[in-house]
Amino acid sequence: MSESDISQRAHALLQRFYGYRTFRPGQLEIIEAVASGRDAVVLMPTGGGKSICYQIPALLSDGCTVVVSPLIALMQDQTQALIQNGVPAAAIHSNQSETYNREVIEGVFAGKIKLLYISPERLLTDIERWSQSMPVRLFAIDEAHCISQWGHDFRPDYTSLWKLKELRPDVPVIALTATADRLTRDDIARQLRLRDPFCWTGSFDRPNISLRAYPNPGRAKRADYIQHLVRKYPNDSGIAYSLSRKATEELDAVLRARGIRSVCYHAGMSADQRDKAQRAFVNGSVQVVCATVAFGMGIDKSNIRWVVHNNMPANIESYYQEIGRAGRDGMPAEAVLFHSFADTMVLRNFADESGRQAVNLEKLNRMESYAHARVCRRRILLSYFSEESDCDCGNCDICLDPPHRFDGTITAQKALSAVMRTSSQIGVFTLTDILRGSSRAEIRNLGYDKIKTYGVGSDLSREEWLDYISQMIQLGVFEVDYDRGNRLSVTPYGMKILRGQAQFELSRYQPRQYSRKATKTKENAPAKSPTEQLFEQLKSIRLEVARKEGLPPYLVFSDATLMDMASKKPTSIEEMMNVSGVGEKKGVRFGRRFLLAIRKFEGLTAATPQGSSLKETLLLVNAGTGLGEIASLKKVSLETIKGHIAKLIDEGLITTFGQFISRGEYETIMKTLADNPDNAYDLLKEAGFTSGTIAIARAIHRYNNPG
Repeated sequence: MSESDISQRAHALLQRFYGYRTFRPGQLEIIEAVASGRDAVVLMPTGGGKSICYQIPALLSDGCTVVVSPLIALMQDQTQALIQNGVPAAAIHSNQSETYNREVIEGVFAGKIKLLYISPERLLTDIERWSQSMPVRLFAIDEAHCISQWGHDFRPDYTSLWKLKELRPDVPVIALTATADRLTRDDIARQLRLRDPFCWTGSFDRPNISLRAYPNPGRAKRADYIQHLVRKYPNDSGIAYSLSRKATEELDAVLRARGIRSVCYHAGMSADQRDKAQRAFVNGSVQVVCATVAFGMGIDKSNIRWVVHNNMPANIESYYQEIGRAGRDGMPAEAVLFHSFADTMVLRNFADESGRQAVNLEKLNRMESYAHARVCRRRILLSYFSEESDCDCGNCDICLDPPHRFDGTITAQKALSAVMRTSSQIGVFTLTDILRGSSRAEIRNLGYDKIKTYGVGSDLSREEWLDYISQMIQLGVFEVDYDRGNRLSVTPYGMKILRGQAQFELSRYQPRQYSRKATKTKENAPAKSPTEQLFEQLKSIRLEVARKEGLPPYLVFSDATLMDMASKKPTSIEEMMNVSGVGEKKGVRFGRRFLLAIRKFEGLTAATPQGSSLKETLLLVNAGTGLGEIASLKKVSLETIKGHIAKLIDEGLITTFGQFISRGEYETIMKTLADNPDNAYDLLKEAGFTSGTIAIARAIHRYNNPG
């Protein structure tokens, strides 16, 4: 297919199965690259739409896409969501019987499954047996940072996935992750042995998430804050992360004592206990999960409105991934970090014992700098992932309550000049010593006391320089090369400042303070608008539908879809199909309940417009749904659906007929009708033809013989 053909078909599939009319930045380019047979490395933030990048190519191809996934929960979540959208998908894992797993493989060989989810362990065990004969068109490696020892969630089994290229060099591989720094990204491509991969790094900015970090105020006040969030988002969910299992259990007990529907989750619980807790959270039975970092990777729940860290994470990658579980639907969400000196000490001990002490300690330093920062927190996160930002976000505690700023261009130029004059061979502490004119022996031995910038910053204390250099790193002036002894290198943004092409602001140094008054809750919330009122009603209906169908509410429709529905207020099935996130199958399966509520809210009669049932049938036919399944979805007889097909043919809305009746059946029916006008129907029924099939044949005859 040409690029234009791929683009046209991809847009049609996006609308049909997912209910969206436009791709997010990068998605179409990635789809075009992969569909044309090229390897790819994709970095997109959590909730940024990574799955679309391999699911659409799977629908474009005539074979199967094999998706490597690290967790059973993630496989189950993805396959359930795809099936709800009408996409044939399945998974192989140890929680299913081997009989069922064999049936899944048989379905792949029979062409009945477009996406197969499997763990790296299982894939590597089975692939040599069926790799050459299975109709695989694409390998997708999800959570690809697990392959790299530089990544924050390293899994040894991922390191053997290079065998995919050895066994099936003809099949492209797409590696996807939400959190990877530059070092990890390069390592992913190298370890998978990708050939000239198409690389896409999406924006890591999640502007809908409000960022806050406070010194730890103690258990009671942390619980108060969480209780405030629960009351603020009564119909949504949140995650409260703690560093230890004991802390999760204590917080869970405190919240339940306050009447909050909470559940605990950590690695010390049995598999059944963890599964029960996760199901309760996903299905909306509980509002809060108190968890260690063992929880979250398999969660695709779109209406998590807040994430609280009761302790500081070990690195920014982990922190970014964990807060990214909030606001996946793009609606407002909050991320709150409580940190303390005790957290730092515990995490330093972990880093010392990790086997990668230097790298993990430096990453911890960056996380600690974020926690104590007095510059825009979002700019710090973006800079860490090498994304340049030259303006503050306006949606973090620093932006909302800014510290005193001053023109730090000259201060930055002094530091930048020193790094350049040492050929980027120094780290933060050596840079500080050079700027302050330290007489340390190492400085003299390396000749750094001879460079022009030696001692130019002697007017500032060591603490001030460490603080300002930290801000420069946070804002993307310097980059830390972990694989080169944590040396500093000047970024393109830093070069602009050094050359006087950009101004640069710093926050005035202040000694750290470990106490801060808690933000007061606004008691008198403003009255809700009509759209917000309808939104709340639609969420209640979603919960009822989800319980009846045995689904997590977000798999019915996301909060973002419900908000778009509340804004557009569709009153017919056609208008419902214009709501973002309403695909054809979901629109027909669930749409009526929501249309009824909207019509009632708007003061209209409950009945949907005449002809809606026909249009629903047409939508499902266009989506490739069989007549039997359409009848089941609409809860009517198969004969009724055949009657719809006949009417749609008469109206010229269906012009291909092979999926409804064979040529032989058509010719038999028309010949019988012509030869036996008086008793044709009796003869046809005796031959096994139903009235619906006869109606379809007659409609086709009228279509072919107008007038």
